[in-house]
Amino acid sequence: MTIPHTDAPLLVAEDLTKTFGATQALDGASLQVYAGEVLALMGPSGSGKSTLLQCLAGIVAPDAGRVSYAGQDVYAMSDVGRSALRRTDFGFVFQFGQLVPELTCLENVALPLRLTGVGRREAHRRAADLLARLEVADVANKRPGEVSGGQGQRVAVARALVTTPKVIFADEPTGALDSLNGERVMQLFIAAARTTGAAVVLVTHEARVAAYSDREAVVRDGRVRAPEYVK
Repeated sequence: MTIPHTDAPLLVAEDLTKTFGATQALDGASLQVYAGEVLALMGPSGSGKSTLLQCLAGIVAPDAGRVSYAGQDVYAMSDVGRSALRRTDFGFVFQFGQLVPELTCLENVALPLRLTGVGRREAHRRAADLLARLEVADVANKRPGEVSGGQGQRVAVARALVTTPKVIFADEPTGALDSLNGERVMQLFIAAARTTGAAVVLVTHEARVAAYSDREAVVRDGRVRAPEYVK
């Protein structure tokens, strides 16, 4: 069993509430995330787990409650400050990739680096290295519409990892992958957590994916059951 953390959490959600029209997505959800851990958010469809992920990531503002990252209130920041945080400290992988269709796969992976001022040659070198590690180097010069769903998802994972983020948010990251490629992606997430100290927060409904995590938190009716360490 993973040894419980004794250091301060990197990311904290406190009593989050969020409604969309008449739907209560979050109802007092609280969670702590630690550097270097892989945390799986599980729960039935509509339980609020994706909304919780988006609130943690600074994408969707809660109606009430607080999200803090490294001691800073995320929603007390300006929009510009949150955007900068998402470019530098946060990495994202969504179920369907959300790649920029006009760019090649290599350019998609290099894009976060270019936005932070890294030169084109160096950004493309780092992007090519990650594509090779994910065994999709052969699609580097193709556009997202020219590759399979599984290949596109591995490109999206490379894009999330290329800036060496402090927190990686992944919403059903293996949903478009077969079991072998799903395992490869999870191994990369684990490597990021272990070697760089990144926290990985992933939404999944697959037990085989959650089994890679250090802790599992069940989201139900907009609340979070106390996360349990995975044996």
